[in-house]
Amino acid sequence: MNLIDLSGNLLFVAFIAYLIGTFLFGGAIKTSKPDGAEKRANTWGKLAIIVTIIGFLAQLGYFITRWIHTGHAPVSNMFEFTTAFGMFIIGAFILIYYMYRLSVLGLVALPIALLIIAYAAMFPNEVTPLVPSLQSYWLTIHVITAALGQSVLAISAVAGLIYLLKAVDPKVKSKGRFWLEAVLYFMVLVIGFVAVTVIFRGMGYEAAFTYVDKNGAQQEIIYNMPAVFGMNESELLTDNVMEPLAEMPPVINAKKLTVVFWSFITGSILYLLIRLVTRRRILAMLHPLVQKVNLNLLDEIGYRSVLIGFPIFSLGALVFAMIWAQEAWGRFWGWDPKEVWALITWLFYAAFLHLRLSKGWEGKKSAWLALIGFAIILFNLIVVNLVIAGLHSYA
Repeated sequence: MNLIDLSGNLLFVAFIAYLIGTFLFGGAIKTSKPDGAEKRANTWGKLAIIVTIIGFLAQLGYFITRWIHTGHAPVSNMFEFTTAFGMFIIGAFILIYYMYRLSVLGLVALPIALLIIAYAAMFPNEVTPLVPSLQSYWLTIHVITAALGQSVLAISAVAGLIYLLKAVDPKVKSKGRFWLEAVLYFMVLVIGFVAVTVIFRGMGYEAAFTYVDKNGAQQEIIYNMPAVFGMNESELLTDNVMEPLAEMPPVINAKKLTVVFWSFITGSILYLLIRLVTRRRILAMLHPLVQKVNLNLLDEIGYRSVLIGFPIFSLGALVFAMIWAQEAWGRFWGWDPKEVWALITWLFYAAFLHLRLSKGWEGKKSAWLALIGFAIILFNLIVVNLVIAGLHSYA
């Protein structure tokens, strides 16, 4: 077995471990009731964190073996970076868990990491040579530090989501109920992306096009889903497949936009099926699981996560990024879409801390801000990387 096969097997082991860990954390929560069940809850919780650590070590083994095989940090494309991001979220969760011993964090953090890793698995995982601009030790320093910061910030969103799951009454019509259900709907859309990718991949769907890129050069591209949106001045080369319904300008990656469209359709159908089968909102399904959590403790976890993650993100996404940009492109700042959204993310969390410290935005307000911040991170990861063409667009 070569290193790349070993790394793939280790990643699979990690995924299964996180899945088992999620159910074990659920067992810890369900058994933490009166009548002598607290001891059983502690047992479930210990088993859950042990399995999670085993999964994290397996994924760390994947990361190291792929690094050895490729000769560079495995964060150079969408598959590698997103997989690493999921691993760092698990690492941040383990750290926070040992600080607070709160099992309900695992019930939310692990599924989020699972969705992110499943999302990563839908992209090509082949090892390809680095383009010249990425052949630098700053790849490791900048990208890993930025991802670490984002992963700790993600834990603030985990705490915020749990806070709101308890604080928002699913039986009372309100703006809070609407937007929280929208957050859960978005998570179902990610599942929709995984499902639709697996379906069309299983069908072996392919459609080849030529198009003109933003530099005026003719290129060829292969769609693995029916082309709802076409690339700039595209021409279909494959017979008996769907023609694009609309042509996009060269600054938009129409292939990736098509993936977003099909994910939205599939995820929406899945969400409606959940609602029809259960006859209630996802919020109402999850609300009973968080009734015993301490809201003040969750608020503290969310705030402390931002305090830890913000300076790490600042170093990785701004300071180290600008140093590398100066070396690679001869300028510190260039208003590339990725750079702009990194700045927006930084400004948002700076505002989060300002509102928290000077305006007293705690509790629900702080929880909502944490979710909005993570939504900005995900927008940067998904939309900016995939749809908007730029120097930082991942393959």
